[in-house]
Amino acid sequence: MKKKVSRRRIDVNVEELDRIIDGAKSAPLTESDSEKLKTALHALAERLLPRSKTEKTSSVFEDRNSAAPEEGRERTDPPPGHGRNGADAYRGAKKVEIAHANLAHGGRCPDCARGNVYTQKEPKSLVRIVGQAPLAATVYELERLRCNACGQVFTAEEPEGVGPEKYDETAAAMIAQLKYGSGVPFHRLERMEELLGIPLPAATQWELVEETAALIQPVHEELIRQAAQGEVLHNDDTSMRVLEMERDPSDERTGVFTSGIVSIASGLKIALYFTGRQHAGENLADVVKQRAPELSAPIQMCDALSRNTPKLSPGVEILLANCLAHGRRQFVEVAQNFPEECR
Repeated sequence: MKKKVSRRRIDVNVEELDRIIDGAKSAPLTESDSEKLKTALHALAERLLPRSKTEKTSSVFEDRNSAAPEEGRERTDPPPGHGRNGADAYRGAKKVEIAHANLAHGGRCPDCARGNVYTQKEPKSLVRIVGQAPLAATVYELERLRCNACGQVFTAEEPEGVGPEKYDETAAAMIAQLKYGSGVPFHRLERMEELLGIPLPAATQWELVEETAALIQPVHEELIRQAAQGEVLHNDDTSMRVLEMERDPSDERTGVFTSGIVSIASGLKIALYFTGRQHAGENLADVVKQRAPELSAPIQMCDALSRNTPKLSPGVEILLANCLAHGRRQFVEVAQNFPEECR
């Protein structure tokens, strides 16, 4: 069995690769340069190789007509990628431009003293990551002076942009993102912030999120309206635990569900979530009620569960498209017992 060789990660850039290739025209490659070229080529190959996401038919059925693999030929797996992200992947990072200390655009080259140096389109990027609290606090200590004659106290002016509120809008947005976007419970965030020296009670977090939700409710309603105009609508739901929820005494349902609806319109995706007694099909029916009547019927993409199919109002049409991957799975599960029928 061939032993896999793990490659050491080496930082390279395009200019360095060009230098190595140019140098190989006049002299043999050094061991270090050769290793750098191999690393770059393997990384490129890893990105270009296609990856399968489901079983091939040959792995489900034994192909009786296929020839046996040639003897002595071993199957080689593609080398693992190095897993690094380029500087362009850090879209939210703060950008700091550093000018050269001694040279300027159009200046004389200090090495050859014959040519001029010009600013390159792509600068050299250095990524540096530091740790910080999800919510940071700043304490402004305003100097106060008191007159020893009249007792009047004079306080320094607040810095510009501080604002009158203790909690900034960005703090409420971050709490909501951590809770509902990343699944960080309020109590867990409270403990973490306490360890970092920033008190943030769970009850306060809830109040901030509740106030913010009321402010952005019109945005949520507009997203529902725009999602109703989509060409393709995906929907599905999952069970959800809610500690306390108002219930109509006549409602016989005991379950609580979170339905996810993804609308694709003009190449854009809108994701909606609804938590309550209704199933995915009922929530989708409420969404398509806001669809413009002049638009053609949208395509609904879901599995074949009856709860995903909406009961539409008169005059509203939808083209149902069930999931082929789910249908194929039914055949795959019984293929070993009924090979001919499944074929």
